[in-house]
Parts: sequence; C-alpha cells; structure tokens
Amino acid sequence: MIRKFMENMVAYLSWVLAFLLCLCVSVFLSYLLIKGLPSLGSELFFGKADPLSALIGRERVFDGIFPAIIGTLCLVVLSTLMALPLGICSGVYLSEYATPVMKKAVGGLFDVLAGIPSIVVGLYGFSVAIFLHHHFSDRLGPSLLISALSLGVLVLPYIVRSTQTSLEELPAHIRYTATALGATRLQNIVYVLIPNALSGISSGVILAIGRCAEDTAVILLTGVVATAGVPSSLFSQYEALPFYIFYISSQYTSPAELSNGYGACLVLLGICSVLFMVAHGMKNRLFHLALYRL
Repeated sequence: MIRKFMENMVAYLSWVLAFLLCLCVSVFLSYLLIKGLPSLGSELFFGKADPLSALIGRERVFDGIFPAIIGTLCLVVLSTLMALPLGICSGVYLSEYATPVMKKAVGGLFDVLAGIPSIVVGLYGFSVAIFLHHHFSDRLGPSLLISALSLGVLVLPYIVRSTQTSLEELPAHIRYTATALGATRLQNIVYVLIPNALSGISSGVILAIGRCAEDTAVILLTGVVATAGVPSSLFSQYEALPFYIFYISSQYTSPAELSNGYGACLVLLGICSVLFMVAHGMKNRLFHLALYRL
C-alpha cells in the first residue's frame, strides 16, 4: 500500500513539474512575442538600406541585423562542421576500440573539457589569435575562423558523449548480427551501428548547434564587432546576433532600440528552430539511406 502511494506521488510530482516547465517556457515565449513582434519588419533587418540591394551585396547594412544573421549562420555551420567529424570519430573510438583504462582516461578529459567555462575557451582563442598575428602574419587575428575553432572545441564534448552513449546503448542483436554474418568490424560500425545510433548522435549535434548559436563570451573575445558587416572571408571580423542582443540590452538609448533587441531574440530563436529541424531532417534522411544500402 505504501509503495503504491509513493509511486502515485512520484507520478503526480512528475506531472506537476512538467506542467511548471511548460508554463515557464510559455510565459518566456509570450513575453518575447509581446515585446518583440512590434519591431519585426524590414527596418529591423536592413535598417535604412534597400532590402534587395542588401541581399545581393550592393549596399551595406549599418543599422539592421541582416549582417548579424549571416554571421551567426556562418559561425554555427563552421563550428558544427569542425566539431562533428572529430566528435563522432572520438565517440566511436571510446565505444568500440578503447580499452577500459583508455576509456576512463580519455572520457575524463572530455568531461573536464565540458566543464570549462566558455570565457576560458574565449581567452584561449584570443591568445591563439594574438600568437598568429605576431608570429605569422599581420592579417591574422580575431576572426570568424578563430571563433569557429573556439566554439568547435567548446561543443566537442557534447558530440563525443552523445555518440559514445548512443553506440553503447544499442541492443546486442543489432551490435552482433552483422559480424555474425561475416561483416568486418569497420563495416559493422559504418553500416549498422552508426545508422541505428543516429537518433542519439543527433541530440548531441542539436545541443552543439544551440550552444554555437547562443554563446556570447567566446565570440566577444575572438572576432565579433558591432559594425563589421557581412563577413567577407574566414579571416575577417563579423557580426552575430548574440552579441547584438547583448550590446542593445546593455547600451540602448530608447525604447525602440530595446524593442529591436527583443525582435533580435525572436529571430535568433527562429534561426535555432530552423537549424534544429534541418538537423532532424538530415538525421532521418541518413537513417533511411543507410537502411536502403543495407
């Protein structure tokens, strides 16, 4: 009787906490919509520039968030592409090849890396930029490439751990069927284990995308500036939405500027949502492609 009562209490508490979580998220999103929707318009994105001229690169945008949107997208894509191959390969190694001692040692290093504050990673990226500037070329310095590398290091543990955990949790009948039929270890990993673990791996990728899109401390030290415009190369400075939101919220001079900051928050949430859906779609596509090849 007591055990049944405790189970019911745990279930009830879980429902209450889930409701409170949904309520908090709903209140947060409603507040952003109320504050930010009035500012959404061409002036927020392009300022006084002509939208068509800005889109084709004939006119520079000085007082809109269009350059920050482009910079954010470039930063997220570059960081994810840099961290994804190394993260998946490291996760596969820890799951399938590492000895227990090596797994504990390397896994501990990634856990330490996951706990490092982003400001420390930003300082490291800034130090690398200064070193390159003084010892190799005056053109090298804080830039889009340094920011992407720094963010790639920051999100690497998420991809590694999600890959390792997803592979280790696969049931035995999936893990050993291909090898029992004559497949090599590498073929089993590439054609069976990774496709069946894509759901868990994609969770790490989604976390990495969200972290790249929202982090301000790293980009603040490694290349973002307020009026850089659309990045022209990997070695140029750039604008980004997280920095724009931080800059507006701390130095706004009128209610209209603060409203633009709320509008930029909505745009950033929209970009993250689109990137999440793209990552989910690519996961499904790769999963079906792997099944077809099997």
